[in-house]
Order: sequence, then C-alpha cells, then structure tokens
Amino acid sequence: MVAGAELLVRGASRLAAYIGIPPLIIGLTVVAYGTSSPELAVSVQSGLQGNADIAVGNVVGSNIFNVMFILGISAMISPLIVSRQLIKLDVPLMILVSIIALLFGMNGMLSRFEGLILVLGIIIYTFFLTLQARKEKKTATDEFTNEYAHKGSRTPIQWSLNFILIAIGLAMLVYGSQMLVEGSISLARIMGVSDIVIGLTIVAAGTSLPEVATSVIASIKGERDIAVGNVVGSNIFNILGVLGLTALVAPAGVPVATSMLTFDIPVMLVVAIACLPIFFTGGVISRWEGFLFFGYYICYTLYLILRSANHDMLPLFSSIFSIFVIPITVLTFAIILITNLRKKID
Repeated sequence: MVAGAELLVRGASRLAAYIGIPPLIIGLTVVAYGTSSPELAVSVQSGLQGNADIAVGNVVGSNIFNVMFILGISAMISPLIVSRQLIKLDVPLMILVSIIALLFGMNGMLSRFEGLILVLGIIIYTFFLTLQARKEKKTATDEFTNEYAHKGSRTPIQWSLNFILIAIGLAMLVYGSQMLVEGSISLARIMGVSDIVIGLTIVAAGTSLPEVATSVIASIKGERDIAVGNVVGSNIFNILGVLGLTALVAPAGVPVATSMLTFDIPVMLVVAIACLPIFFTGGVISRWEGFLFFGYYICYTLYLILRSANHDMLPLFSSIFSIFVIPITVLTFAIILITNLRKKID
C-alpha cells in the first residue's frame, strides 16, 4: 500500500510539475491527496464492508497523527517555516471542516447527503487552489519542477510512463487496503480491542506512512512548503474527500460511535485549532514545538490503550493530563503569542 502511494505521488507530482503548478499548491493538492489515497482506499473499503468504526477511526486518527506525529517529527528534524497562505486560508479551513465533521456526526450518523456536501467541498477547494496557482511566480514553480520533473524535453514516453506509475500505484493501493482492513479486523478480534481503537491507532498510522515519508524527506531537503502543506492538505482531504466519499458510497451512510463524538473527534478539532497559535508564533514551527506535538501524540495513544483495557491507571492519567499538562501548555502558548504580537506592534 505504501509502495503504491509512493508510485502514485511520484507520477502525479511529475505530471503536475510538467504543467507548471507551484510547490505549495502541489503540496496541498497532488502530494496531499496522493499520500491520503491509502486513507481513501481503506475507509471506502471499510464503509462498503460495514466496518464504520474503522472507516471513521481511520480518518480521525490519521488527522491527529498527521499534525502531532508528522509535524512533530518534521519540526524536530528542522524548524518548519509556515507560509502566509497556510495561516490565512488552509489552517482555518482545516479547523472549519473539523467542526463540520463534528456537527454532521452529532446525530450518530453521516448520511449520504452529508457525504455529498463534503465531496462538493473538496471539489470547490481544489478548484480554488487551481486558480491560486496561476498567481504564483515562476521562480516558485521552478523549485518544485527541479525536484519532481525530468529535465529536458517532456516526451510522450515520459508522459506515458508517469500515467503508468499512477495506474500501478492505484492498483497496489486498492489491494493493499483490502489486506490492511482484513488484517486489522482480525487483529482487533485476537487482541480483544475494539475496531475504534484499531482504526485510531494501527490503521491510522499505517495509512499515514506516505505522509510521514513525504514530510520528513521534504523537511530534510529543506522543502518546507511541501512538508507543512502536505499535512494540512491531507487533513482537509481526509475529512472532505475520504469521509465524504465513504459516507456517499456506503449503502446507508456511515454510523459514528458515541465515543468518537465525545472524545476523538473533539481531539481532532483541538489539534487543528492548536496549529493556529503555533503557526502564528513567528510563522515557524520550532523544534521545541515539534517535541511538544510528538509528546502529546504519545500521551494520546497511551490514553487510548488504557481506555481500551479499562486500566486502573486511567483515572490518574486523565487527572494529571487535564489538571497540569493541558493548562501549562495553554499558558505557555498564550505567553508566546502575546509576546510575538507585541513585537509586531512595536
């Protein structure tokens, strides 16, 4: 599945570079959508098989994993510079679609009509980004072209090879997603763990491996627009595209578990909101902020394990986290945000 996503992203990115689409736009669309294709394949497959907990848990868990784990790891490698477009448009949009997902699921069901609305949302978003691409300077376009496109003439053979890469990648994705869903369900039964926990952890991390590879490699190479844009774009696509299409193709919509509505989807929303103060603090995700994100993801995963096992340590863990860790984190970001605003005013 991961190999299929790599072939898909490689072929699609080169074709996009041939056309002249700028790097940030490719990061938000072609790369983000391509690396989210495992989530799409797994969630649609799960929705059609009636495994709603894995379908929804995969989307919610992947969005949490993308921000806390992938951005965390990428920032730990190298501080990430955040573009103005991400701060002004894409991150607020990520927060908005997270709120919409929560509101749509409040009645315990994502209907096919609500799925249609979400799918229309991703079409409109992609169309808007396409219009934005025309405003980008050629120098920015050349940055991505040098990385993904072959130099020299773009012959019909090169175009054909990239289309073949896309076709092979899609085929591998579909087959790989079937194996992942079947294996995850069997694993949940063997371990005595709910489908929700499996979807939020193992499946979410597994389908997010292409995003890990893309963002970490981009961070190492200094292509920071792609590293951050990939995560934000993937999260938007996961909710609008993956969740929307899953609800649309499922025979009777997609049921949403109560535990998802009361905890996991709100966590996804909080994680999206948490990006705003971090992105505003000088337009850079620093290394210590990366460590903070990564640490929070470890705590979140540990909580899921304790909750699933109904462990005796769960009340103590929850109390420490809610009474000490969260308030201290909020206070720290508030101070940093106020300090940066004062500097801009001065």
